[in-house]
Amino acid sequence: MKDKELLKWIKCAGIRALKTVCQTAIATIGTSAMMNEVNWVAVGSASLLAGILSILTSMAGIPEAKEE
Repeated sequence: MKDKELLKWIKCAGIRALKTVCQTAIATIGTSAMMNEVNWVAVGSASLLAGILSILTSMAGIPEAKEE
């Protein structure tokens, strides 16, 4: 993989992971708020795990990272 391609992949995978982390945090906070107490440790750990899984999934391929 060329340096340029690697940098593009890292950028795309990072954006995907960040979006996944935010979506997971919002869903977890929303669920916790319905139960009247937000468990911030659970929110953080679920969001971190989702981000790691997103990066691992991106290793299979990211269509937006392909050169045109």
